[in-house]
Amino acid sequence: MTFDPHPLEVVNPAAAPPLLTIGIEKQEVLAESPIDHVVVIPFTPSLAAYGASEFVDLVLREKLGLQHLLVGYDHGFGRGRSGDASVLQELGATRGFGVDVVPPVHGSDGRPISSTTIRRAVAGGDLQRAADGLGRPYSASGRVEAGAGRGRTLGFRTINIALPPARKLLPPEGVYAVRVQTPQGAFGGMLNLGPRPTFAEGESRLEAHLFDVDGDFYGAYVRIEFVGRIRETRNFASADELRAQLQRDDTAARRALMS
Repeated sequence: MTFDPHPLEVVNPAAAPPLLTIGIEKQEVLAESPIDHVVVIPFTPSLAAYGASEFVDLVLREKLGLQHLLVGYDHGFGRGRSGDASVLQELGATRGFGVDVVPPVHGSDGRPISSTTIRRAVAGGDLQRAADGLGRPYSASGRVEAGAGRGRTLGFRTINIALPPARKLLPPEGVYAVRVQTPQGAFGGMLNLGPRPTFAEGESRLEAHLFDVDGDFYGAYVRIEFVGRIRETRNFASADELRAQLQRDDTAARRALMS
């Protein structure tokens, strides 16, 4: 069971964190997991007003037919987060459902994995740590849209992906080695996230060059998996200077995808 929107967007919007997955992205991740069924509950001001026992009785038991509950060790629920794992165990003992509490899961660095630490890793460009916490590469999804066509003139044809909503967390601006899931399959590539200062374009964009493919992806929904950061976004004195850098980026990105 999960909520949409994030509860803090309702009870304290100023404190709501950026999101690791948005919309269909969450559904994709869950569909690729061993979970058989998912319930997405709209989080509303009315739901936020429920106390711990009200939420258990009116939502979990009455609506969902709760028989057994699996929760994280630091789970909080109910008005003002008045409920926690111990409260759930007490309620389960009197209402006839079991509760299992999952202890902290640790990453390869020995630290507990949490959405907070993953967000910090993504925001800092530490994609390896983010992937370690997620169990998958960090990704962003969107539809391919028409671009200016400059990539073709530089010898690096690109696809332009619509930026996700502002609530979606993106890594820092820069050039990345990526793997792009498309309707035609998965392709390695390199991606520029940010503006294109060489052409005096300050608007941030997602623009990817896919390796060894020459298909038409306009209108396709694609998922970009961030594998590694190659360099920062910077201005070049000429198109020829940019082209030379793109050739070096190509080599670096292919190397990162093989490691």
